[in-house]
Amino acid sequence: MTELVITRYFDAPREMVYRAFVDPDQLAQWFAPKGWSVRRDSVSIDARPGGRQRFVMVNDADPTLTSPVDAVFTEVVENELLAGEEPAAGIRVRIEFHDAGAGRTRLVLRQGPYDPEVEPMARAGWGSSLDQLDALLHR
Repeated sequence: MTELVITRYFDAPREMVYRAFVDPDQLAQWFAPKGWSVRRDSVSIDARPGGRQRFVMVNDADPTLTSPVDAVFTEVVENELLAGEEPAAGIRVRIEFHDAGAGRTRLVLRQGPYDPEVEPMARAGWGSSLDQLDALLHR
């Protein structure tokens, strides 16, 4: 088993980047790999320890293909940390938001465990989603 680790810099303050993860309107605009979308009416986020994050990703070409997310937050520090797990999938995620100076944010994401052959797909999915987050932060 392996853990996915991604470090990404955003030209936006960490409060703004954090908000994009916990605000349902914003999350629905960026969270899904290219070719997929998140229906806004499927998103609910209760960002506190024990709270849940639920939404459904839908394939743009074939809307019958869906990927529901139902995660529980285990740690939340506003503007600094979101950690949780998706019990059904046995996957844990930890997202740290660091002030990188000059109004920039360094995001460090850890997710797993993954089988080694699945990790590249998860990495590509996150990369695509984070590209869309970057575009949203610059609108």
